[in-house]
Amino acid sequence: MNFLRQFKNYSFLLLNQLREWLIFLPIRLLVAYEFGNSGILKLNSNNWFANYQDDFLFPFNYISVEISWFLVVWTEIIGSICLVLGFYTRFWAFGLLVISIVAISGIHWPDNWDNLSELWRGYVIFDKGFGNFKMPFLLIAMLLPLALSGAGKLSLDAMRNSRTKK
Repeated sequence: MNFLRQFKNYSFLLLNQLREWLIFLPIRLLVAYEFGNSGILKLNSNNWFANYQDDFLFPFNYISVEISWFLVVWTEIIGSICLVLGFYTRFWAFGLLVISIVAISGIHWPDNWDNLSELWRGYVIFDKGFGNFKMPFLLIAMLLPLALSGAGKLSLDAMRNSRTKK
């Protein structure tokens, strides 16, 4: 019985130490993959923002579609690289949060809904006529802890902060 108690205590101690290093790494990698993939797809396609610009939130509905496209493409690509490295994580996570919120409001939110059950039908990956805001909502849920807490110890941010404290 004493062995099990010691094993449990050692395991929890090890997990607590690993938590400091690895807690945000899977989130950073997954979010970076999704936004990086999206940015590369946009980079290699035509600008389709003109179809949705009127639906974007203020002030993004007044920015030209060329500037919006450029900012979104490069924020997704550069932000993804920086999230993988954990470099200025809070800045890039906040920028990607803004992009996600604007995308939900302008592209993924259903055009018409009268009650919550109709709105809930838009919580899907593929649009079947009711919107498709599931993926951006999940990305927002992953970006929030990164924007509020940073990248964790396994990051360039942590290395940079430890050097400035010395």
